[in-house]
Amino acid sequence: MNDRLDEAKIEQLRGWGAGLAADGDDERRAAGKAILLLIEEIERLHIDAWNAKANQEQDRPEDHADADDQLEASMDRTLRSRLSRIRSRNPKSTMG
Repeated sequence: MNDRLDEAKIEQLRGWGAGLAADGDDERRAAGKAILLLIEEIERLHIDAWNAKANQEQDRPEDHADADDQLEASMDRTLRSRLSRIRSRNPKSTMG
């Protein structure tokens, strides 16, 4: 599970989420909607990261590696925090 989410994996998740969201079972429908919401958030984070990186490159081009590391660490913390909150809201559901 060390592989990063690439476009193909996100599309696969989107398909699973849409399939679950269309299911008649309330729990599966909720899980599908949660997957779709997380994908939307990931896409927004990608846009935010891209914009932040572009702004940083304009401001301080000599600090690329350091800024990239800090931005990635910040995004990791944010995503972990959001996933943790979602998992704590629905401890019965499993995605595996």
